[in-house]
Amino acid sequence: MIIDTHFHTKEYSICSSIDMEAGIVEAKKLGLGGICITDHDTVASKELAKNLQDKYSILVIPGTEVQTVEGDILCFGIDDIPEGTITAQKLVEHVEKSGGACIAAHPFRDNDRGLKENICNIKGIHAIEALNGNTDDESNIKAEKLANELGIPCTGGSDAHNLKNIGKYATRFPKDVQDETGFIEALRAGNINPISFHDDTAPCHAAK
Repeated sequence: MIIDTHFHTKEYSICSSIDMEAGIVEAKKLGLGGICITDHDTVASKELAKNLQDKYSILVIPGTEVQTVEGDILCFGIDDIPEGTITAQKLVEHVEKSGGACIAAHPFRDNDRGLKENICNIKGIHAIEALNGNTDDESNIKAEKLANELGIPCTGGSDAHNLKNIGKYATRFPKDVQDETGFIEALRAGNINPISFHDDTAPCHAAK
């Protein structure tokens, strides 16, 4: 099963031009098995995501991209975000306490929004985004290299802010994911691979 694990909507992220419903329709049209809504610093998308999942019969996982002191983290399975400025470690602990899962988003993107080598000092990160659709190849390769060195699984996500980028990169799950619980369990188990969705013969840079 292939899921785009990083997607922003104009309803909840001012940086995105994608209407959530149009994005979900596009994801299904492309043949994705699911899509994750990861708007910035909010968990407000849950109800709308559930309604659209039922309407279009495609898996829609509500999540959030939280900015910490050290950089951005994709979080799933949480009902709230700690108020105020928060460190990456504190956020990861909050996700763990909630029974969720978290991914280090675009760790080496050159805009001071990635965790970079700070990942080495953070305990509990479940995956590292090694293929990000809004990040240059060199930075994605650095992310994959660090993930391999640390033995942390890799994911892929489009980080789409416009409709045409949905599905640029995605994550392959070995079994079908039925719901949010199954998605979180699969992330935590780590048996996943980042792919270029339009060329899934190249699952990651090292395999090219």
